[in-house]
Amino acid sequence: MTPWEIRTIELANCNCAYGCPCQFNANPTHGHCEAVVCNEIIEGHFGDVSLDGLRFGGVFKWPQAIHDGNGEAQPFVDERATPAQREAILKIMSGEDTDPLATVFAVFASTLTEVHAPIFAKIEFDVDVDARTGHFFVPGVAECHGEPIRNPITGAEHRVRIDIPDGFEYEIAEMGSGSATTYGKIQFNLKDSYGQFARLHLNNHGVVKSRAA
Repeated sequence: MTPWEIRTIELANCNCAYGCPCQFNANPTHGHCEAVVCNEIIEGHFGDVSLDGLRFGGVFKWPQAIHDGNGEAQPFVDERATPAQREAILKIMSGEDTDPLATVFAVFASTLTEVHAPIFAKIEFDVDVDARTGHFFVPGVAECHGEPIRNPITGAEHRVRIDIPDGFEYEIAEMGSGSATTYGKIQFNLKDSYGQFARLHLNNHGVVKSRAA
């Protein structure tokens, strides 16, 4: 197993209501899942291959809950990545060189029946986790915008976090409102649905914990 480790900033948007029942081992809001996610690697490596500064993500669709399987995915990777970096990121995303079901990538991979050929493209990415604002844009693939949830009466920003001490993706995620449009092999439109802002720290064995449970 090639040792790897990444620290990323993540923005994700799915079709569930704010909070996303999937985070609580419940069925998705509408009975199926449509999601798009993008990460920027702040610091990372795969063996001796540096992954610093690169971006990657995917568009996903499942006909029922994620754990019921039969999912479809369109991975995308930063066009700036070298061949070795591309191979490394795709191995991480596919759950290779990872303990069984130890990361969100490995879990998702186990539920997919169709994975389209990866797209290598320019990825615009600007996300502030603490402010719960951001966007990413992948030409011909996806565009996503995230912002704070707002009080329906006053319009004030409403801050909520999800804390999963023993999760496979993050320790704490900030909740927001997301909207997205995807193109190509997997197409959907999301508006003011579940938005997730998080800092990920993962390696072959899962989430690298930075605090006590």
